[in-house]
Amino acid sequence: MNSKELRRRFLDFFERSGHTIVPSSSLVPDDPSVLLTTAGMQQFKPYYAELDPEKTIHPSIGKPVGLNAASCQKSFRTSDIDEVGDERHLTFFEMLGNFSFGGYQKEKAITLAYDFLVKELGLKIAYVTVFEGKENIGVAKDEESKRIWQSLGVTDIREQGMEDVFWGPTGNAGPCGPTTEIYCTNGAGQDIEIWNIVFNQYFYPGSREELDQGVSGKKLEPLKKFGVDTGMGLERLTMISQQTDTIFETDLFEPIINALPTSFSDSQKRIFADHIRAFAFLIADGVRPSNKERGYVLRRLIRRLMAYDFVGNAGSFSNDDTIGILMDQMFRKIVDMYNDFYPELRDAEESIISEYHRENTKFRNALYDGLKELDRMSLVNAQEAFKLYESFGIPYEVIKEFGKEKTATLTRGDFEKEFAKHQEVSKAGRERKFGGHGLVLDTGELKAANEEELQIVTRLHTATHLLQAALRKVLGGGVHQAGSDITVERTRFDFTFDRKLSDGEVKQVEELINGVIKKDMRMEYKERPFQEAVRSGALYSLKETYPPVVKVYSVFDEKTGEKFSSELCGGPHVTHTGEVGEFRIAKQEAVGGGVRRIRGVVS
Repeated sequence: MNSKELRRRFLDFFERSGHTIVPSSSLVPDDPSVLLTTAGMQQFKPYYAELDPEKTIHPSIGKPVGLNAASCQKSFRTSDIDEVGDERHLTFFEMLGNFSFGGYQKEKAITLAYDFLVKELGLKIAYVTVFEGKENIGVAKDEESKRIWQSLGVTDIREQGMEDVFWGPTGNAGPCGPTTEIYCTNGAGQDIEIWNIVFNQYFYPGSREELDQGVSGKKLEPLKKFGVDTGMGLERLTMISQQTDTIFETDLFEPIINALPTSFSDSQKRIFADHIRAFAFLIADGVRPSNKERGYVLRRLIRRLMAYDFVGNAGSFSNDDTIGILMDQMFRKIVDMYNDFYPELRDAEESIISEYHRENTKFRNALYDGLKELDRMSLVNAQEAFKLYESFGIPYEVIKEFGKEKTATLTRGDFEKEFAKHQEVSKAGRERKFGGHGLVLDTGELKAANEEELQIVTRLHTATHLLQAALRKVLGGGVHQAGSDITVERTRFDFTFDRKLSDGEVKQVEELINGVIKKDMRMEYKERPFQEAVRSGALYSLKETYPPVVKVYSVFDEKTGEKFSSELCGGPHVTHTGEVGEFRIAKQEAVGGGVRRIRGVVS
């Protein structure tokens, strides 16, 4: 059974079983506590706590999800980047999952999993695990799960401890509970965990470390709403179904791996297959290469591939036409493989390819100068290695390979620590921004010499909201804010887009904004919980950290109720758009890979 069929049959099965099918959320999560989406449950986290799943409108389906949901979620885990190349680790993967927010408990959760694997797919379960219990936290052995598995005919049931089969809490407090895992046998005869069923039964008012230690005074409390959260990797399920030795021999990877040069080692082929797939999906979700956060992860992936090309050719790059054509073919193959289920890949196909070539050109231009500098060094420790990276963009792999004995004491861990240290220094040294929208503060005051200038900045700030909304209406939902700065003279707005706007598009954007200004629409704000605000569709900056409760500023027509824009912000704003004055795009320019800049003025 191929992977497309497995994905479809999973969702069809759970839809028949009373679950609302919810599309995958973006790899760029609404949850500000994580860099990238790591699991299917992330978009459902609020339903386990504060939001009512039967009343709250889910933005991607336009209705409440109800008590039970299922999805196939794009996921990415940065912790495994250095492990990729072996037989099982990935950065990007798809997570099949079913979720219940008080709709059912252990018996139905376990029975559904058994029925799907055994009755629907005809697979065999090798064994399952259940929680062995832990006295000092007051949780007994999970006899209920054990009994349910036995009633289904599963006899190999293994008891395990906290480290293996007890989930959560995350952060300093949160829901948690025992899990039961399902193992199946692959083509190599290895028993592989393919499905983890988590029972959110308790709330713990402390960290996972405190829970493990049984800290006095902090006790598990039963949750009012029993939650079920499951996750099964599509890649592993496909391996079991197709009885291959590894995930890389399944139809999810084989077409990519078979097209790579035979001179590549098995490890290199796996790295290429994983990283180019991850690169394509991150680009499609609006991430662009940079030296910060998600952009750094993306840049690290693609430059690792470039580094292998460089190292493999003894210090020179392959012919650009050859490697460029190969990479173009790889990316188009990935789009063809996935676009039926993830149409955003087809929409971003040309962006994926152009971003690769743009980054490749940058890397080549900087690398040779950096290697000359490396050659002049006598010793390369973490500090020196980071200077090479910061100045020339040379990745750790190339520094380590070409530094030879100079880098004997250099480790990836030390390099990453130095990088993290630099980020903290940069963050502390930045100018403080007002409301997350680029208004610079000086000792608590705006950069305005008088009341007149303050009014101009306020008009420009409101115009910036209108500009982002208009750009998304004209150019599409792939436009995301990538930075902004407002002075008395102009607003400067950076956004993700791959090319210069045509004269017609500039005119459309200006006419949309000035049409809203002419209608004198009302602008007002409401305070809402952050997660609720995001789910309502309000725009926000991916680069900012927001408080639990935020202000959502909306521009709407008081007569018709028509809403033009909605955005998280701290102010200041006009009360009606007529106060903004006429808006004009004064200039547009490229900032970097896949990011454009518009300078706008009002009069």
